[in-house]
Amino acid sequence: MPKRSGKPSVRLQLRDFALTLPGAWEDHPWGEIVAKVGKKVFVFLGMDGPDGSGMSVKLTESHEHALSVVGAKPTGYGLGKAGWVSVPFEGADVELLQDWIEESYRNVATKKLIAQLDEVRPA
Repeated sequence: MPKRSGKPSVRLQLRDFALTLPGAWEDHPWGEIVAKVGKKVFVFLGMDGPDGSGMSVKLTESHEHALSVVGAKPTGYGLGKAGWVSVPFEGADVELLQDWIEESYRNVATKKLIAQLDEVRPA
């Protein structure tokens, strides 16, 4: 993604944040940017380019709040039934999106990795 005003795109900021979580790594299934912990995806960041303008995360506590964001909807392919929400980047607060990425991580990571995260950043 091109940089504007010397600041990385929202997608890249969120990717970089996701990769700071214990055991997180980047993958590119279906040409999409995702962050995984172990073999499990905890955030879908879409594809580079103008069509990939949001993220999908698995939320429990913040599920209804995320769905109240303009343009947000349950994630397709049946994932919405399991708590996944697709949220647009446009007009969203990056810190709030980071909180939702961390919540999604906590929903799929092992207890051991969550304990490591809690050592540096309590829930």
